[in-house]
Amino acid sequence: MVKTFRAYLDTQSPSGRRYSCYHCRAHLARHEDLISKSFQGSQGKAYLFRTVVNVRTGPIEERTLLTGKHHVADIKCCNCAKVLGWKYEFAYDNSQKYKEGKFIIELAHMVKDNGW
Repeated sequence: MVKTFRAYLDTQSPSGRRYSCYHCRAHLARHEDLISKSFQGSQGKAYLFRTVVNVRTGPIEERTLLTGKHHVADIKCCNCAKVLGWKYEFAYDNSQKYKEGKFIIELAHMVKDNGW
């Protein structure tokens, strides 16, 4: 079976380093789009990314997270449909506004790929 991704990150990253889906190896993010490694997901450590590819966004819902109330939408791999993390849509607290429009991917659902 041939895997078809919406975006390939091989040549789009200056370092060539990227993160891929643990379950199907679909490309998810460039290392250059990593903002922080200091996040916590429901299954352990998670990374905050500026932008990601090859994901679908679910419906927006309000959740109380460690840093307060947020409107978030789960993100799923467009290839294997596994939930990878979430997208921050809205933060109530002004100190959390920097997360709006950013993506969390849990380490349990991604692997370092190419050039590491």
